[in-house]
Amino acid sequence: MEKIKLSEIIAAVRGSYGYPADIEIADISTDTRTITKGSVFIALRGANFDGHEFAVKAMKQGAEAVVTERPVEGARCIIVDSTAQALLDVASYYRSRFRIPLVGVTGSVGMTTTKEMIACVTARKFSTLKTEANHNNEVGMPKTLLQLDSSHGAAVIEMGMNHKGEISRMSMCCKPTVCVITNIGVSHIENLGSQKGILQAKLEILDGAATDAPLIVCRDDRLLSKVELYGERKKICYSAAKTDCDVFATDIVTDKDKVRFKINFGGSSYDAVINCLGEHNVKNALAAFCVGTVLGISPEEIVAGLGDFRPEGMRQNLTEKDGVTYILDCYNAAPDSMKASLSILSLAKAEGRRWCVLGDMLELGKGSAKYHRTVGEYVSASKADRLLCFGENSVNYIAGAVDKGFDAENARHFDTREELAEYLRANIRKGDAVLFKGSRGMKLEQVYELVTGS
Repeated sequence: MEKIKLSEIIAAVRGSYGYPADIEIADISTDTRTITKGSVFIALRGANFDGHEFAVKAMKQGAEAVVTERPVEGARCIIVDSTAQALLDVASYYRSRFRIPLVGVTGSVGMTTTKEMIACVTARKFSTLKTEANHNNEVGMPKTLLQLDSSHGAAVIEMGMNHKGEISRMSMCCKPTVCVITNIGVSHIENLGSQKGILQAKLEILDGAATDAPLIVCRDDRLLSKVELYGERKKICYSAAKTDCDVFATDIVTDKDKVRFKINFGGSSYDAVINCLGEHNVKNALAAFCVGTVLGISPEEIVAGLGDFRPEGMRQNLTEKDGVTYILDCYNAAPDSMKASLSILSLAKAEGRRWCVLGDMLELGKGSAKYHRTVGEYVSASKADRLLCFGENSVNYIAGAVDKGFDAENARHFDTREELAEYLRANIRKGDAVLFKGSRGMKLEQVYELVTGS
């Protein structure tokens, strides 16, 4: 963060402050563990904590002032109606100081991978700030914006949500100049009621965008393909199946742990390679290609940027240990992402058996059992040889798979992660491939760690 006046912060958050404000602030923090001299502390409140209790501690550690919703004795307080909104407001003001392209990314599945691919592309031309880890909510996103400085030529910001209105507030804060929606699935349908409700929530990304900021969408998505825009805004479409789009893929070929394909744009085609498997990742790469063209990056440089991408963490991460291929994809789960991960398992190099280790998909509401059965049908249609399940709803994976012809003898349900790991350790062998996939709350990475000793 570059230094700004305390008076600017007070004006941005519309706060009241009874002390001299003509001083420079070097940092804005929501965590007393990161307080430095000359910073401002924002006292956020959550379900299990209240930052107001740490206001005095922040002052003792060097904060010049604290943003609070009430006076706190022993602290110089900037009083606001909502500290959560104050964080968004000050980040919005700070972002406005930088006239750079900012790409906003959202979607039900694949938005983090798409964000990473876009950042690899933009880095070919600009020093790029991007959302790190899971900082895609109303706390993490503004804190990311506050990391901007004069060295940055672009930013790629991921926006997730659980409820209506969240993406709108984040969009108003970060003011995207390019908007990307990857797809519309059923994640968080429990809170939003229907896929149409999810679509409307994702379209909130346009609320803070410039009137001429293009919207980039996947033409293969049933709902996104029907979105109509008005005024100056342009819709840019990409597809891995349809050729009547701005950007489309052809000649898709899996090559070990890579996918080779042609990207067709403007009457020309370009050979591309991505270091991950699955047609869904081809679509993510096409979204990144569209962004690159909007930002004036040459197709050749875009393709080179896509080649820089490597999966990380718990998102479709392929590793090999003791001759066994492991696919760790435990960050989130919904029917579409489950299907995508199963396709990676089917494509992965395996001389032996292919194992699905699946945990529950959470936040699917009343239709949860149906969605789990549907994923079971996907398992039956895949190249999976074994199905191991953990979680209350995961029994429906087995029901759906067996109903479509999967051998019931090769499907098992486990009550604990430890029992599941013990069974895997005793039965997997060299040449096998094992997929771990489930919602973050199921913590299937713990099973992976028990099996591999990692």
